This record gives sequence, C-alpha cells and structure tokens, in this order.
Amino acid sequence: MNNGNHQNHRVVITGAGLITPLGHNVKDTWEAILAGKSGIGPYTLLENNGQHTMPCLFEVKEFDPTDFMDRREARRRDRYQQFAVAAAKEAMEQAKLPITDENRDQIGIYMGTGVGGIRTLVEQDHIVNEKGTRRVSPFAITMIMPNGAAGMLAIEYGIHGPSTTITTACAAGCDAIGHAFRAIRRGELVATLAGGSESILASVALAGFERAQATTSRDHTTPRPFDKDRDGLAVGEGAGVLVLESLENAQARGATILAEVVGYGQTTDAHHITAPSEGGVGASKAIGIALADAGLSAEAVDYVSAHGTATVLNDATETAALKHALGDHAYKVAISSTKSMTGHIMGATGAIESVFCTLAIRDQILPPTINYETPDPDCDLDYVPNQPRPARIDVCLNNAFGFGGHNAVLVIKKFDD
Repeated sequence: MNNGNHQNHRVVITGAGLITPLGHNVKDTWEAILAGKSGIGPYTLLENNGQHTMPCLFEVKEFDPTDFMDRREARRRDRYQQFAVAAAKEAMEQAKLPITDENRDQIGIYMGTGVGGIRTLVEQDHIVNEKGTRRVSPFAITMIMPNGAAGMLAIEYGIHGPSTTITTACAAGCDAIGHAFRAIRRGELVATLAGGSESILASVALAGFERAQATTSRDHTTPRPFDKDRDGLAVGEGAGVLVLESLENAQARGATILAEVVGYGQTTDAHHITAPSEGGVGASKAIGIALADAGLSAEAVDYVSAHGTATVLNDATETAALKHALGDHAYKVAISSTKSMTGHIMGATGAIESVFCTLAIRDQILPPTINYETPDPDCDLDYVPNQPRPARIDVCLNNAFGFGGHNAVLVIKKFDD
C-alpha cells in the first residue's frame, strides 16, 4: 500500500469508543454531555485522600473490567490499560473492521497516555517496602509501561502494523490521532486504532498537580473553564478510541463513515515546562498549521473544542491564541470546554474530545461549557455557556496542549463525498 504518494488518501472515522466519568460508552457519555451533567464526585480509589487540597475529582464510576475482559486478564492490566480495552472494543464493534491475514500488516495502533500505569507503580512500590521484592507481581513491568495498552490491543486484535505510544502529556491523545492520520494519508496503512487512555488517580500524581498550583479547591460547580472565578483543573480518568481508515478502505467494505480527519498541527513552545508561551504563540501556530494542512481558512471553522482546563493561565492564553489564529472570526465561532463535565483526563483528553467533535458533527449540536457564571474580560469569546446549542457544524478544531510546551490541534470535518 505504501506508494509514496503523499497527501493522497482521505482519512475517515468509522468507529468511536469512550469510557469516562460520565459513562462507560459513547451513548451514555454523550447524553450526559448534552444534559450538562458533571462527572465530579468524592474520592473512592485513594487511601489518603484526606491530605489533598483538591476536594473532589472525576473518577470512572462502578467500573468492572470483567465486563470487557476475563478476570485473569483484568488482574494483569493496570486500570489505564483496562480503559483502553473498553474504549477500543466499542470502537471496533461500531466500525466492524475485519482484521485478516491479508490486511493485518497494514493496520496500526497509535495510543496516547501521560504516564501509563502509575497506579500499579505506586501499588507495587508499597508491596516492595512492606512485604519484599518476592511479592511483586510478575506482571508489574507490563502493567506500568506506557506502551502496555498499545501492545495489549495489538495482541487482542492480531494487529501487525506499527504500534506506537505517544507521551506528550495532555496533548498525547490528539497527537496519537494526528500521527495515525498522517500514516493513513501517506498510504503507509489502511486503518488504525487511535486514541488515548489515562488513570493517574494516585496520591503522588494528584499531590504533584496540587503543588504546581494547578488544581481547583472547590468541591462542586467546578472546574469553571473561561469563567472569571476559575481556580484550576480537576483531575479525571478514562479513555477514547477512534477507528481511522482510508476512504478507499472504508468504502470498499461498505463502512458507515462518521466524520473525516482533514488536518493536524503540532508545535512546541520551548518556553516553560508547565506554563504556556505568552499570548499563546505556540498554540496559535499549531492551529494555523492544522488549518493549512486541511486546506481550510479560519472562516471555515464552526466549532472549537477547547483545551479549556480552567487554570488562570491556560484559558486566557488559549483565548488569545484563537484570536491570533482565527482573526475576527474568533468572535463568531462557538468554543466550549467539555472538561467542565469530564474533568481533565490528561493524555486521553484529546482523544475523548475528538470523539465529542465527531458526535457534534453527527448531531449538529454544540456541547456546552458548564459552571460558567462570570465573564472574564480576558476570555471574551462565545464559550457556549451552560446549555447545548443546535448549530450547523461542518468543521471542528480540537485543541490539546500539554506540560512540556506541546501543542496539538486536529481538524475534524463533516464527511462529504
């Protein structure tokens, strides 16, 4: 299939899977998003939660991994890997993508995660300290390693093409889809599983965000993206996976096409390890690159799925970046942060929000930014406050920015023959 003909193959989405603090599948999660529900709740997975300054967080509730795999396999997988399996299973069932000896070498996997199996790492470290090295799980390494989810999915589906893990912090999910998009467009692959998975609900990780002064101190009606009274992010967990295919492959097998990926932009701030570059220069460049890659003007954008973390710096900087990249059109485009309902799911968040963009196009409706009460002069655009809104949506931008200065932007478009 690798014919050296760059930018020749259109790339379409034929399957989507989700597991989030709002639901264990696409349907339940999306219904909750359009109802403006929040997945926030008390800690149930941590022993020493009383020490944390962030009073609530976004856990995936009542998750039983044996709904998606047998008990033996579940014991050998970290929670972030279990989530990846759950989301991939839903995406593959929807796509009905056959994997055979004829095509398995031309199918790949691109997964994003921030840190991989940190819950297992912490848990096994406690076992070493309390019971000695001989009590450590023989599966500890494969449960901890960030590429574990991708490797396990390859085994699960018999995928022999490239299996790549992206760890660009909170840009990882978007970057994974972006790299998968490029591989199919170049003709290297005919299909991929692409997305992100994360579960960093370990006290050391949460304390690190708290010490970096990035987290909210409220216990409800939070986070508050783009609101003047925003006070930080709330940590979440979950996974989002898409099945991407070349248009030719999808049409040849009669697949239902949900949307099309048409552009990807990626930059690095090289400014500060946690703070965005002043005025959002790096983010603005990534938006411009993504639109140029798609062959679209700023005026073509109907909806922006914002990174929108509800930190003081991010939201004002992202607003400035959108104004710079989109010009006057920034004041006409609808922008929302679904993190107000899901929390910030780190390396999975860009993938999850790519699913939301796909659904917004399908249903022609804008998901809201909830908890929005007080306008901020530094954030003066249309953030779709509190209620979903029917709208014509042909083109979505999906922004994801990560610690380390990583900026990733996808352009997802309504499919049109």
